[in-house]
Amino acid sequence: ILYFHMLILISLLFVLNLLFPLNHCDVPLASTLPRESFSCSSQLSRSHGPGFASLNRRDGAGGWSPLVSDKYQWLQVDLGERMEVTAVATQGGYGSSDWVTSYVLMFSDSGRNWKQYRREESISGFPGNTNADSVMHYQLQPPLEARFLRFLPLAWSPKGRIGMRIEVYGCTYRSEMVNFDGKSSLLYTFNRKSVSPAKDVISLKFKTRKTDGILLHREGQNSKHVTLQLVRGKLILLLNSGCANLPSPDAHATLTLGSLLDDEHWHSVLIELGNTHVHFTLDRHSQHFQAEGKCDYLDLDYKISFGGIPGHGKSVAFPQKDFHGCFENLYYNGVDIIDLSKKHTTQILVTGNVSFSCSHPQIVPVTFLSSRSYLALPGTIGEDKVSVTFQFRTWNRAGLLLTTQFQHGPVALVLVLNDGKLRLSLSQPGHPARDITAGAGLSDGQWHSVSLSLKGNHLNVMVDGEAASVAHSLHGQIDSGETYYLGGCPDSSSGPGCGGPLAGFQGCLRLISIGDQAVDPIMVQQGSLGTFRDLQIDTCGLTDRCLPSYCEHGGECSQSWDTFSCDCMHTGYTGATCHSSLFEQSCDAHRHRGNSSGFYYIDSDGSGPLGPALVYCNMTEDTTWTLVQHNGSQLAKVKSLNRESPQPVFFKYTVSLDQLQAIMDGADDCRQELVLRCKKSRLSAGPDGTPVSWWVGRTNETHTYWGGSLPGAQKCACGLQGNCLDSQYHCNCDAARNEWTSDTVVLSHKEHLPVTQVAMRDTGRPHSEAAYTLGPLLCSGDNSFWNSASFSTDTSYLHFPTFRGELSADVSFFFKTTAPSGVFVENLGITDFIRLELRTPAEVTFSFDVGNGRCEVTVRSPTPFNDNQWHHVRAERNVKEATLQVDQLPSKTQAAPADGHARLQLNSQLFVGGTATRQRGFLGCIRSLRLNGLALDLEERATMTPGVDPGCPGHCSSYGHLCHNGGRCRERPRGIACDCAFSAYDGPFCESEISAYFGIGSSVIYDFQEHSNYTTSKNSSSFATLLHGGLTLAGEMATLSFRTTGTPSLLLYVSSFYEEYLSVILTPNGSLQIRYKLDRHQEPDVFNFGFKNFADGWLHQVTIHREAAVVSVEVNQNARRQVVLSSGTEFNAVKSLMLGTILGADPDTLRASLRGFTGCLSAVRFGPAAPLKAALRPSGPVAVTVRGHVAAASQCAESKGTRAPAREANRPISSGTDGGEALVSADRRDPAVIGGVIAVVVFVLLCLTTVAARIYQQRWLYKKNESTVPPAGDSAETALKSEVNMQSSVSESQREYFF
Repeated sequence: ILYFHMLILISLLFVLNLLFPLNHCDVPLASTLPRESFSCSSQLSRSHGPGFASLNRRDGAGGWSPLVSDKYQWLQVDLGERMEVTAVATQGGYGSSDWVTSYVLMFSDSGRNWKQYRREESISGFPGNTNADSVMHYQLQPPLEARFLRFLPLAWSPKGRIGMRIEVYGCTYRSEMVNFDGKSSLLYTFNRKSVSPAKDVISLKFKTRKTDGILLHREGQNSKHVTLQLVRGKLILLLNSGCANLPSPDAHATLTLGSLLDDEHWHSVLIELGNTHVHFTLDRHSQHFQAEGKCDYLDLDYKISFGGIPGHGKSVAFPQKDFHGCFENLYYNGVDIIDLSKKHTTQILVTGNVSFSCSHPQIVPVTFLSSRSYLALPGTIGEDKVSVTFQFRTWNRAGLLLTTQFQHGPVALVLVLNDGKLRLSLSQPGHPARDITAGAGLSDGQWHSVSLSLKGNHLNVMVDGEAASVAHSLHGQIDSGETYYLGGCPDSSSGPGCGGPLAGFQGCLRLISIGDQAVDPIMVQQGSLGTFRDLQIDTCGLTDRCLPSYCEHGGECSQSWDTFSCDCMHTGYTGATCHSSLFEQSCDAHRHRGNSSGFYYIDSDGSGPLGPALVYCNMTEDTTWTLVQHNGSQLAKVKSLNRESPQPVFFKYTVSLDQLQAIMDGADDCRQELVLRCKKSRLSAGPDGTPVSWWVGRTNETHTYWGGSLPGAQKCACGLQGNCLDSQYHCNCDAARNEWTSDTVVLSHKEHLPVTQVAMRDTGRPHSEAAYTLGPLLCSGDNSFWNSASFSTDTSYLHFPTFRGELSADVSFFFKTTAPSGVFVENLGITDFIRLELRTPAEVTFSFDVGNGRCEVTVRSPTPFNDNQWHHVRAERNVKEATLQVDQLPSKTQAAPADGHARLQLNSQLFVGGTATRQRGFLGCIRSLRLNGLALDLEERATMTPGVDPGCPGHCSSYGHLCHNGGRCRERPRGIACDCAFSAYDGPFCESEISAYFGIGSSVIYDFQEHSNYTTSKNSSSFATLLHGGLTLAGEMATLSFRTTGTPSLLLYVSSFYEEYLSVILTPNGSLQIRYKLDRHQEPDVFNFGFKNFADGWLHQVTIHREAAVVSVEVNQNARRQVVLSSGTEFNAVKSLMLGTILGADPDTLRASLRGFTGCLSAVRFGPAAPLKAALRPSGPVAVTVRGHVAAASQCAESKGTRAPAREANRPISSGTDGGEALVSADRRDPAVIGGVIAVVVFVLLCLTTVAARIYQQRWLYKKNESTVPPAGDSAETALKSEVNMQSSVSESQREYFF
């Protein structure tokens, strides 16, 4: 039985191995090698030689140790042939205090031209050992293929020296190679049956030292082709499917991957080509392209060429060079192309010189790692000339390349890179320096050749084959410099170009020659030639920090040797990586920043992939509406021509469909109005039951239902309500009457909106017509901005799926609390984590770890955060920095390490309001939580979590300041509303002034006693109740704004049953006078405010505040003036407030009242009484009497009189745009633009009128104001405008005098 069970187990294992073969590429490779396979930079002794460096080896000194422990030492192993290496392991020296704590791994095929293995895009170093005997094993993902490996210690035991024992794991690597010499190619002709009908798959590896060349090409009819091309060291896949609807006019698509690919190292390529899609992979990076329409990338000829294009192809219309380099493991749909070429099959046509081995480079580059790097080389003694040549590549725009001083005489030669150009300077004390500038854009990462020479009186420099020269007149012998410093200078050097502000060169040099002698960098490395500091020899360590680009949302990446930066201009985003949106998430968010109606950019997904959208935000008193317009807002007429059915109309919106989807997803309600007009044209089913009209939503689904109806019901609103014109039909239009009828429908199913097409087809009968108007998409509310949860215990929390923010992570929310501390958000990984917390009452801390150690950013406030008011927090972490912003406090930033870990690896649940350990939980409210722009539904999760309640009351404590001018904040479940009942203003924030134009003889009388009868029952604490029954006022506040040209004028009069009063008048000279009489037995107190003429047609504001006998007056928001009354301290039994003409008053007031008031009054208020508001916008029983012509006006300051500067309009999206300011004229086709043009014309006419008035000002100077009163039939506004121009000249001298 046991034997039988074993047999079954063995059989099962055999089957599993066949089905799922195990990867056994983990064989120890180094321990089986002879000692001669190990080499090193130096050794401490024979017993510390590299031959003793195998893992767990104890003979000799128990490992390798160099003679000197510094960063120029290395241990190398020769695997004998190219192997696939999957892992490495290290130990310290046996029984010693010697080990390496970190190191760099380099690899090569030939023992030359080394390349650094990088664990991540920015991580090159490997973690080493912490003692001498433990083994540190590291799996290589992805594996590498190489013959030679080199370990370079970066840091070692502080109590010992460098000590290493190593092991390498992997397996044999098999490959087929082919070499192209730049004039050769392979043409593969394949059988039609061998082509996959679904996709083509092409895979290969290549290496080259050329920047340009064709790797593969396949073409077809009508200029169709697929081409893989190397251009300036980047790999470009060119696609032409012949489809006219591809992005470019030539139906081309271009995918670009890689950079610096001319590095003579292997790069792997995979191309998966489908009928309409392409997947393109280079090394670790991929791009995907999906074509629109009926494109076909596989409809090509049955030939494909590699290494070039034989005969240059029939469809090639771009410059091209053949490839010069090597291919490895070239497969087309599984066919080994190199193997077929070796066998000389008829399917392969070989052109030119093709070989099946790959030569190794002999060029040795040198890397200058820091600004302190330098290479000092000796000059050629006895030569009467200077000659230096080399090649360089760098990203830095500036740096010292070369400096030398002649052996005889103080003549110096300095070559620098400045702003991407080369500048060669020849100088001698007492003589003007001679400079040559050559080249441009040399900091592009490409190799550039430089040749400079000086002989006789001729100085010459050549860059990339282009020469520049200059003659000089320096005295003294011209000879070769004694020492040439390349890339920088030693610290002790004070020679020319050294010690200045210009930093040293960072980049790579190769092919260096001094005089006519080529420099061998290997001799420099061995110490037999020259000296150096901070160099890596036999490798070019230049990396492209913009590949992949970490700049988001279209930001442009630029780089230097050790960092990169993102240009976010015109993207609508900001931050180090253009991650954070400049704009609010919704119109509701704009509203609660105190913004009024207007055009605004909103970014519904914040830092997500969607860009900002320009919408109109309509802030009404009750609701905030988001309006998205389309291109068909005019009336669309439908009529058949030649009995053919009319085509449907397509609507294109001002934002993309994805942006529309995000706006609607975030809204509480969306709707769209459609007005249908019909004449002998039906909407619903025709005689055969076929729908004759329909509309299409955003998902391209056809709908035949209409507003107010459920989907599929095919009824209009009148059909559901039973009030159609003809009860036999469900829509008015379906009656098909000979006269025009209409149906106004409102479509409100969010999942179907917006309307993208409307089709009305029943217009083929004689005299049948139809028309319709589609309104804008309207959405209201924001279901994330007020989404909140209340945490009542410190052990409760909400949990959500793991936060995915590997490269960029932002968290934003509002909180309010009375607790001194607590964790807002936490997400953990194995070692990584991210956390936001209130650490102390006045400190918010953002902490995280991505593998570089714990990082903390803290914002401290001068006042505590636990004040039970809403505070906004936004934290962001990206590969460059971490930032934390709380409210409007200065943001705090901490830079990321230059070559640290970049990816945040999290795997636990996301905890909100607490931690995984249930400690330091948060007590209070969290609202509007967003992670990388994605809103979390706190309320939905809170309904099922003990200790957490959905929602959070108490918004007025934080947003009550938005209610202005006496408006009162009212709580709502989602936000606030401003109650303007006791304000002289209205609007969403009680900021819209209520204005009226008063004609001749007009007046407004507000009766406090009548008003008290109405308000007493509603509000026992109201102002009017205090007046009832003879109660007195110990103080009051009165405000008004006015604009007039008439004097004398009565602005405001408040009367009393006891013959007490307050009057505000303009005297005959236009000065402001306030008269208080608080005792009928005494004369009134009269106060004149200067001699300025306030009847100048400009808008003026007056505020009067009395407390007992002290009266404060503020005019035009200038400094207050205080006066003391002598007539009394109490205002008794207030009766009424009068504006305009009055009957009965003291002589001075009556004199002003006889003319009344002609002009504009606004924002009139006495205590909580607002007479203009009661007159023009009554909300209850009217307690006000209007006599004469009193007309409502939008604003007193609309024409002459506006002293406030106009806000800047039509700002573009840029890094400097304030996302909170309305873009008044963002769309040039908007009616506001037409209004702007009209305003300019009116302004010019007014200017011309003013000039004419100035010419005749002496004639008008002594005329009375009454002579300018228009006929009684004219409006008050006409009178005001006619007086404005005259009075401007009359008071010209006064205005100038008082100015």
